[in-house]
Amino acid sequence: MTSLVVRHNGRAATTDELAPLVFAGYAHFTVMQVRGGKARGLDLHLERLRSASMELFGSALPDERVRSSLRAAVEAGPADVSLTATMYSSPGEFSATGMQAEPEVLVRTGPPASGPAGPLRLATAEYDRFLPALKHVGEVAKTYLMRQAVKDGFDDAAFVDRRGRLSEATIWNLAFWDGDAVVWPDAEMLLGTTMGIVRRRLDRLGVPQRVQQITPADLPALAGAVVMNSWTPGVAVHQIGPTPIPEAPRFLALLHQAYEAEPLTAF
Repeated sequence: MTSLVVRHNGRAATTDELAPLVFAGYAHFTVMQVRGGKARGLDLHLERLRSASMELFGSALPDERVRSSLRAAVEAGPADVSLTATMYSSPGEFSATGMQAEPEVLVRTGPPASGPAGPLRLATAEYDRFLPALKHVGEVAKTYLMRQAVKDGFDDAAFVDRRGRLSEATIWNLAFWDGDAVVWPDAEMLLGTTMGIVRRRLDRLGVPQRVQQITPADLPALAGAVVMNSWTPGVAVHQIGPTPIPEAPRFLALLHQAYEAEPLTAF
């Protein structure tokens, strides 16, 4: 059974349906790892799709319809896959027509992923994402800045906003450790679903957390750093810009423990 499945509004997608989307840039999406036909944080993914649809399209599909589309794609492939659900509006972009059109959903699955082993070295890049709270498509800067970082001998890039604060990385959330508490950056950013899972599970584990502004100048005082996304709740980061970051195995273990405490949910 192939892991590559593409379904449009719950049905197998046709070439005619997919062709107009090749260059589409007005859409949003969410990505999750499916294991045994289930996923963690499904409520957070549905909330992300619902709120972003309201922001971009002025309306949103009912959760059960979206969930049904996700379920159809999962049932059409193997039990372990990476799943991407994209919401778009058929009137497309570069037009004011169809602003109240009901969104449509495109679901794609592929091979399961777990992310790089790390540790990673992150370059810093001055960048403020447009609509940072939304996971939207067409962000050429993310790939460009990642590739520039690799050219400069790093593994990826972390963003510093116009106020000098670290916000997020190209396809990652950032998290830091002060030796006792998890420190989340205070900046405009995408609140990742894995980040949401980890935060609520750390609360239940009684692990201290706080949100604070973090600049590159603050890094020497911190005791650890990671990146996280739908692949993984934590990959160690050992350098940001010119600043080395200490190893923090306890921090990394806590993040993975918190994530794994979240139950897998059926679609």
